[in-house]
This record gives sequence, structure tokens and C-alpha cells, in this order.
Amino acid sequence: MATLLLLVALLGVGGVYAVATSTAPAGATASTDQTAIDEGKRLYLEGCSSCHGLNAQGTSNGPTLIGVGAASVHFQVSTGRMPMAAPGAQAGAKPPVYSDADIAAMAAYIASLAPGPAIPTAEQLDYADADVAEGGVLFRINCAQCHQAAGGGGALTQGKYAPSLMTATPQEIYEAMLTGPQNMPVFGDGTLTVEDKQAVIAYIMDLQEAPSPGGLSLGRLGPVAEGLFLFAGVMVIFIGLAIWIGIRAR
Repeated sequence: MATLLLLVALLGVGGVYAVATSTAPAGATASTDQTAIDEGKRLYLEGCSSCHGLNAQGTSNGPTLIGVGAASVHFQVSTGRMPMAAPGAQAGAKPPVYSDADIAAMAAYIASLAPGPAIPTAEQLDYADADVAEGGVLFRINCAQCHQAAGGGGALTQGKYAPSLMTATPQEIYEAMLTGPQNMPVFGDGTLTVEDKQAVIAYIMDLQEAPSPGGLSLGRLGPVAEGLFLFAGVMVIFIGLAIWIGIRAR
């Protein structure tokens, strides 16, 4: 009988220990998440609230950030577009002001205010098996009107522009499609599926790595740039010939 009671006691102690140890990581994760949110709020109040409001509700100088999600914050801050150096028609990319840890904390804070697009996972960013040809079709249908067929970027209206994609990373491309920064429309999963986004990324990465079979790429801006270059070159030759003929005639 004593042996049975001892066995029951040991099983009880073991069960309590197992429950305690299994719940501890969840509590630690929650604590870590709250710590990141608190740090993100502190950074936000110091560097962002003057334009976006103390509660991220937006002001006349900046839009609301409620509901934009962590992906939007990560894209804007990691590319240096935010904070803006000065008011302008469009926020341009520049070296980031904040560290990766600070960016993650601010993203966690903004994500805690309301649901929004999350930062894409490594699985979502994996384009190794994506169809480059299909990505090219999707890019030409949805992106080339602004970013130009070869991803070199292009001018829009009122001083705005579509940036070049020649240095964009897969995460930047995915987050841009997911959140629609500035003048870009949102390409949510209902418009472009995860597989579609991966195909577009694969096509852009292929553009970045592709050599120029014709020699000088001229920025891959298309026939206008190529025609202007040829016209300028021919005119220089003609002017040189005219000067040479004039000198010989003397």
C-alpha cells in the first residue's frame, strides 16, 4: 500500500512539473512580446509621433498608422524612407536610421494597435521553386506600367516616381506588394497569391542578375534612352566631321 501511495505521489509531482515547464515558454514569449511592444512605443513616441500623432491616429503631416501592420512599418523604416529627411512629394530610400532590433520593436508596437499585414515569413520569401516566366507575365501586367518592363523605374506625376527595382531585396518586394506603399496599389493575397508574389520576386531577381547581351545597358530604360544615346553619338560624329572639313578647306 505504501509503495502504491508513493507511486501516485511521484506521478502527481511529475505531472505538475510537466505542466509548469510546458507553460513557462509561452509566458516567457508573451513577456518578450510585451517588452518589444513597450520599446517600440518608446521609439515611436520619440521619432514618429510628431507626424503620425501620439496614438498613431495621423495628423496633417502624416497618415494614420492604425491597421497598416508590421509589414508596412518594416518596409518604410528598413529602407530609410521613414523617417523622412524633409517633406516632399515622395519619401525616397536612404540608409536606415534605426537598427534591425529597433525596427522590429516599432513594427510590433504598430501591429499591436490593430490587425494588419504581418512581416512575411522565410517560407513566403522562398522563391527557389517559383516560375520566372510566369513572374514575368505577372510583372508586365501589374507592375511594368510604373516600374518599366525591365524594372528600372519611371516617372509619375507631380514629382512622384516608381523606384528602380535593381537593388530591391525579396523582402522589400514582397512587403511592397503586400502593403502598397505611397503611390503603389496593394496586391493582397486575393489579387496576387503567395505563389504569384514569389514568381514576381523570382522574375525581378532574374532581371537583377541578367547580363546585357547588347553591351551597354543604358539603364535599361528602353528605346527612348537608346535612341537619344544614338542620336547624340551621331551628332557628335557629324559635328566632328564638319569641323574637320572646315579645317581642311582652309
